[in-house]
Amino acid sequence: MKKTGMMQTLPLAGTLLLSATVAQAEDVEVLHWWTSGGEAAALNVLKEDLGGQGIGWQDMPVAGGGGGNAMTVLRARVTSGNPPTAVQMLGFDIQDWAAEDVVANLNSVADAEGWNAVVPDALQGFAKYDGKWVSAPVNVHSTNWIWANKKVLDKVGAKQPETWDELIATLEKLKAAGYIPLAHGGQPWQDATIFDGVVLTTGGIDFYKKAMIDLDPEALGSDTMVEVFDRMSQLRGYVDKNFPGRDWNLASALVIEDKAGMQIMGDWAKGEFLKAGKVPNEDFICFRMPGTQGMVTFNADQFVMFDVGDSKAQQAMAKAIMSPEFQSAFNVVKGSVPARTDVSNEAFDACGKKGMADLAEANKNGTLVGSMAHGHAAPAAVKNAVYDVVTNHFNGGMDSKQATKALVSAVQDAQ
Repeated sequence: MKKTGMMQTLPLAGTLLLSATVAQAEDVEVLHWWTSGGEAAALNVLKEDLGGQGIGWQDMPVAGGGGGNAMTVLRARVTSGNPPTAVQMLGFDIQDWAAEDVVANLNSVADAEGWNAVVPDALQGFAKYDGKWVSAPVNVHSTNWIWANKKVLDKVGAKQPETWDELIATLEKLKAAGYIPLAHGGQPWQDATIFDGVVLTTGGIDFYKKAMIDLDPEALGSDTMVEVFDRMSQLRGYVDKNFPGRDWNLASALVIEDKAGMQIMGDWAKGEFLKAGKVPNEDFICFRMPGTQGMVTFNADQFVMFDVGDSKAQQAMAKAIMSPEFQSAFNVVKGSVPARTDVSNEAFDACGKKGMADLAEANKNGTLVGSMAHGHAAPAAVKNAVYDVVTNHFNGGMDSKQATKALVSAVQDAQ
């Protein structure tokens, strides 16, 4: 895990550390960053499930999409010898913490419940370390989605765009009609979420793998990458002036409230639409970034169990998370799809069914790839280096050729 600069944010960590309470024997203390309305509603499904088993829940929310603040707080807790029972975590962060030998071994519950047979290999690559299960996957999110207000699109005479040119034409129509064409929050992880999709639609799956996963210098410094940054500049022209620092769910609210046409965001955005009473294909539509149908960039929320001794409540939490019943109930609310391949899609709405079908297709065809923006393509140091370049460029700090050159150097320096 990248530790450089970690301690600079310890005033936040210290405050939360002082306020943290030691979980009782029959409780689980859970560190997470699910603080938006839709996320909180989804998390409540797990709280209620455990409550029904007589297991108390000590909540430790740390605001900040992407989990950067949460990881800083976690570092302070582990350093003090008082780790939480379970921690929401993504991708390479799981592997980094497992390498520090501070996480629990979940093999007993995993073997008893047959996790190996039902969890996709791509997820097991993060959920296991050195042959042992160290986390319970809650879901699979995919990030190359666009969420659009159907009424607004109808009003400007636009349809779902199938190509990049059609996407730009749609954004132009929205702009001419006085809407915010693209709702966006100016935070590095949000900029990088868009970047993931633009890389995929511009260069295709093989280019994405070479650039974002293999970190091939030739791909990173190619003319295709220059075109990626050119397209990022295009999109920058369709966000409103108040975008800097805006949280992702507030950007979603702009679409929900008929103020903006669309948002490029992972499928956790759907939870916000559902919480607002909106219905897929009636109030909003969901579709893949133009040019990326059949491809899925993913991230998966997992709960890493820390070594807190022989905790029956912890084992029960892991078992509850992986039950088919919970996987369905939770993901229906969250907007994501189950982390198990054997869960029925019956309870899911139109966007959920599409997400499950897309995931199955991509898994079968080898087009399921980890999201760079969300820590599933490269380790944290590389991810953060990409963030810096992408955000600098998006905010006008350099042109596309300069950004491409900077990207090559930043990635090399981070490895």
